[in-house]
Parts: sequence; structure tokens; C-alpha cells
Amino acid sequence: MEALDITKRAKSKLALQPEWADVCFTCGTCASGCPVTGVDGWDPRKAVRAALLGLEQELIDSRWPWICTICGRCQYMCPQGVQLMALIRYARTLRERDKVPDPMHRGVMMCIDRGNNLGIPEFDYLFLLADLSKEMEQGVVESHRDGGTYPPYPGFYCPVDKEGANIIVTINSKEPFGEPEDMMFWWRIFYMAKENWTVPKQNWEGVNWGLFSGDDESLKEQCRRIIENARKVGAKTILYPE
Repeated sequence: MEALDITKRAKSKLALQPEWADVCFTCGTCASGCPVTGVDGWDPRKAVRAALLGLEQELIDSRWPWICTICGRCQYMCPQGVQLMALIRYARTLRERDKVPDPMHRGVMMCIDRGNNLGIPEFDYLFLLADLSKEMEQGVVESHRDGGTYPPYPGFYCPVDKEGANIIVTINSKEPFGEPEDMMFWWRIFYMAKENWTVPKQNWEGVNWGLFSGDDESLKEQCRRIIENARKVGAKTILYPE
């Protein structure tokens, strides 16, 4: 690290929040519980001290905020209740967007542009829902996922933009992309419970990568679209996949 200039303390972008740094004991309890302590020479305690001492730009420019999984163990163990997860996420927010890890940033932009993180076309998505619905209705002879068999569910179909639905369900794009049978598990629950539900035709992604990438504007836009979908059909409840 560069030599400490105490005048930076007043200019610190991260240390302006006293609950993040000023109450820290530097006891190291957070670091002892962190699974990525020591990677690139960083740990949660060092991140807090960097914020406190005006060296936050070194944290922002490092790989460490992105190596951190924001699992929360450091914050859970902290005796002072320092909001470490908020600190790390805010460091991500301050990163220039063209320097954010590419897969994450690309997924966010894909979601804003096409309505889901993997860019699945609307036609392919709707075709898959219809195909799986037919399979549900007729019964599964042998599941590709677990080798099991499932009975038919007469009259089943996956409702899309159904007005008056009680629940609107967002979807993790990995399911239609690579694990479509996973959707049939919760479809069966809804069927047996006689639930009134639907999925959106557009902007159906339920995993908000803007949260993890620190892109607050994209995070808010995805949330706005989901709420708009719910209001459009009059749904009272929004269900997320994870």
C-alpha cells in the first residue's frame, strides 16, 4: 500500500459511513471466519482499515471485492456489528463498469437488453414452456434428470401473463437454458395445491445480477420490470427462484 496520508481520511468514499469502520476493534474475528482471507493479501479486517484510513481506492481497484462471495460469515462473527457485506458491495458499486468482471457485467447488460441473464429469445422460452406443459399433462415416462417416472397431470399448462393470478413467478434463466425439468417440480406443487399462478412473457429473470455486480441502476430497473409484470396481471405475490 502507499504511505498513509492522514488528510485522505476526510475524503474517504467508504469510511464516511461510521458503522462500517469507526467502530471496528481490528480484532481479526472477521478475518478468521472468512473463506478467502489472505487471497491477494486481503481480508475483511484489512478492507475495513483501508476504508477507515482513506485507502479505499486500493480496495476498489483490487480483485478482492469480487473474490469475496459476500457469504456473510465475517459480519455474523463481528462483535461490533460492522456492516461488512454492505462495505464490500459498496466497493463493487464504485468500480468502473468496464472493469467489472466480464461475465457478471455482460449478464446484467443482457438482462436489461433481452429480459434475462442468458439472452434466451422469447420464442424459445415460450416454446419450451409449451413443450414442458405437454409433457406434464401426459406424464413423464423417464425423467432425464433423476430417471424417475411421474404421473400425468390432466389439463395442466404453464400460464403466461394470466390476468388475476394470485402469484407471479420469476425464473432463474439457468432452468430454461440447462435444467428445464427443475421448473416442473414447482409446477407440480402448484397443480396439486390448485394455486392460481402465472409466469411473465417478458422480463421473467428472477436472479438480479445487478445486486452482485454493484450496478444499482440496473438492479432497480430489473426490480421495476418485475413489479410492473405483477401489477399488469394483478398478482398479489411475487415469487423468486432462490
